[in-house]
Amino acid sequence: MSPYMHAGGTCLSTPSSLRGAQVLNLATMKRTKTGMRPPHGARAGTRLRLACLLALSGLAGCAGPVSVRQVSLVHSYRESIRSTLLGGAPSDNTLIVLRRHALLATWRAHPDRAIAALRAQAAGHEDVGDVLFALAELSYRQGLRHHHAPDFLAAALYAYAYLQPGQAGETAGYDPRFRQACDFYNFGLAAALGTPVTVASGTLALPFGTIDLVADPAQLRWHGRVLDNIRPTATMAVSGINNVYRTPGLGEALTAQARPDPAVTPGSPPVPDTDASFSVSDRLRVPASVLVEMDNPRAQVLGTQLHGRLVLRVMAPDTATTAIDGARVPVAYDQTAGRALALVDTALGTKEYRGFFDGTTFDGTRPRLVAMTPHHRGNMPVIFVHGTASSPYRWASMANDLLEDPRIRDHFDFWFFSYATASPIPYSAWQLRQAIEQAVAELGGVAADPALGHITLVGHSQGGLLARMLVIDPGSRLWDGTAGRPLSSFHLDAKTRALVKNTMFPTAMPGIDRVVFISTPQHGSYLAGMSVARLIGSMASLPLSLSETAREIVTSAARDSPNLRNTIPRLGSVYAMSPRSAFMRTLPTIPIVADVHTHSIIPVCGNPRDLAHADDGVVSYESAHIPGVESELVVRNSAHSTQSNPVTINEVQRILLEQLAAHPNLSPPTTPWLAGQ
Repeated sequence: MSPYMHAGGTCLSTPSSLRGAQVLNLATMKRTKTGMRPPHGARAGTRLRLACLLALSGLAGCAGPVSVRQVSLVHSYRESIRSTLLGGAPSDNTLIVLRRHALLATWRAHPDRAIAALRAQAAGHEDVGDVLFALAELSYRQGLRHHHAPDFLAAALYAYAYLQPGQAGETAGYDPRFRQACDFYNFGLAAALGTPVTVASGTLALPFGTIDLVADPAQLRWHGRVLDNIRPTATMAVSGINNVYRTPGLGEALTAQARPDPAVTPGSPPVPDTDASFSVSDRLRVPASVLVEMDNPRAQVLGTQLHGRLVLRVMAPDTATTAIDGARVPVAYDQTAGRALALVDTALGTKEYRGFFDGTTFDGTRPRLVAMTPHHRGNMPVIFVHGTASSPYRWASMANDLLEDPRIRDHFDFWFFSYATASPIPYSAWQLRQAIEQAVAELGGVAADPALGHITLVGHSQGGLLARMLVIDPGSRLWDGTAGRPLSSFHLDAKTRALVKNTMFPTAMPGIDRVVFISTPQHGSYLAGMSVARLIGSMASLPLSLSETAREIVTSAARDSPNLRNTIPRLGSVYAMSPRSAFMRTLPTIPIVADVHTHSIIPVCGNPRDLAHADDGVVSYESAHIPGVESELVVRNSAHSTQSNPVTINEVQRILLEQLAAHPNLSPPTTPWLAGQ
C-alpha cells in the first residue's frame, strides 16, 4: 500500500518535499541516457526516487480536487429552479435524496425500481418530507416519460402529502420546494384527470395501489346552472388578449361551461330561447378548480388503499380559499383562459364582416345582448357596444383587465351588444333599446333590483352613436333634419309609420346613468365620406323589414321628388356617418339630456401639439370632441381601435369607480339572479 493512501484507499495530497524528488529523478535519468553511469549508491537512490515518482503519478490519477468558480446570477437562478417540471433532470434537492439513499445509480438505470425502493425507505424515516418531495418529482418525471396517468396522480398525491395543508409541521412557504410541490400537485392532477374532467366518485389506479375518490354531485349545480364540459387550462395558451391573469394556489385550474338547469324552472328549455334579445350566454364559462383532498396524507400515501375527496370550486369571493383540516388554503384559478374560451365558443368574432355585409345576421337568429356572467343583485350593468365591422371580441382585453379589479368585478355586470353594423344607426339604436328593456324585464325589473336602473353604456365608434341615440329627446328634429319634411307628409301604412316613430323619434331611455364615448364620430367620419367607403357601404344589405319600410318611404317621397327613387342603399350607417349626410349634420345639434353623465375618450395618432388637426386614422379630434362632457381624455399615440390601450382601459376603470362611488347604497352582490328564476 502506498504511504500516501488511507487504509480505505483514499488518495492523500502529495507532500511538497516530494515534488523536488521528481525533478531530481528526471535529472538522474537524463545523465544515464548520455552514458554517465552513476555509482552504486546513486543507483539505489535513483530506484527509490523512481518508485516515489510512480506512486505520485498514481496519486495524481485518483485526485478529486474541490473547486469554486464564479457564475452569473442568471445561471445561479436557473440551477435553483431546475426540476422535472421543465422536462429535464430532477432538482438538486431530489438528487441529494437519491444520493443519501444510495439510489442515484438505480434511478438512472431502473427509475421505477428506484421509486419503489425510496418509497419503502420513507416510512418512519426522519427525512420523510424530503423523500415525499423526491417521490413527487420522480413520479412526475415518469409520467412525462411514459404519458402514464397513474404516475401523474402519484406525483400529485406525494406533493399533497409533502405540503400536508392544515397539518402540524406543514411546509413553510419560504422553502423553494413549496411552490414546486404546488405545481407538481396542480399539473399532476391536470395530466391525471384528463380532458374533460369528470367530477364523480370512483376509483383511480396508482403505481402502488388505488385511491377511492368521493365527489358530491351537488357540486355540479351552480346558481341555477349545470357545470359540464369541464376542461383544464394548464395546456391552453391564450392569444389576442393583452394580459393573462391567474390566481396562484392549490388545485387544478379549470374552465367549466355553465348551462341552464331545466330543473330550476320546470318545463323550460335547456338553452335560452334563441329569438330573445337578451341571454346569459348559453356558452357561459366560469373559472373553476378541482382538488383531491386526503385526511392524514403522509400516512395514507405510503399505503396501497388510499381514500380522498374530489372537490370542485367555482371562482367567487367566497371561494378564493378552501378549508382543509381547519386551515384556509388559496385555490388556483385561471380566469383569463375561461373568458377567452367563452368568447371563442360564442363565435361572435366570426360575424364581424358578415354582420356588416348581411343585415339579417342578428335578426331573429340569436340574442343581440349577451351577458358573460349571471346577474347578481346589486350589480350595475355595463353595456359594451362595438363599432363598424366589429364584434364583442374587440372588448376582450378591456373586459379582462377591468374584471381583475375586485371593486368592479363585485359591483358590475358586463353585457355585450351585437348588431348588423351596416344597418341605419337609428334602427340599430332601437334594437339596443329593445334588448336592454327585455334584459331588465327578464331580471325582475328595477323594482326587484334598483341596480338595474343604473346602467353605463360604453360605445366605440359607431357604437357611441347608438348610445347617444338612447340619451336624447329630439322630438321631430332628427326626422325633419334627415328627411327634410314632416312625417305627416308621407303616405305610410301603420306598420311602417310605427317603425319610423320608434327609430327616428326616440326618447331618453330611463335607467341610463352614464355614457362613455370612445373614438366616436360625433360629427361624422371623414373616412365614411370617401368614395371607396361609400362603395363598400353600397354592397351591404339591410334587414328585410327595414328594406320594405325604406322602399315605402322612398316610394311615397318620390311622388314629389322623383330623384329619391334610388336612394334606399344610402340609408345605411356608412352613408349616415359621412360629415355631409343630413343625419350627421342634425344629430350633434340635439343635446344629451341633462341627468346623464358623459365622458369622451379620444385617441389621436402621434403626439400632435395642435389637436385641431389631429385624428385617429378614421375620426378627427374635432369630430369626436363635444362640449359639455364631464371628462375628456385624449389618448396620444393611439389609433382608432383604442379599446386595448392601457390608457383607455384605465380611464374606463376610473369612470366605473366614479359610478360606484355615486351609488354606494346599492345592495351588495349575494346570490346570482338568472333570467327565468
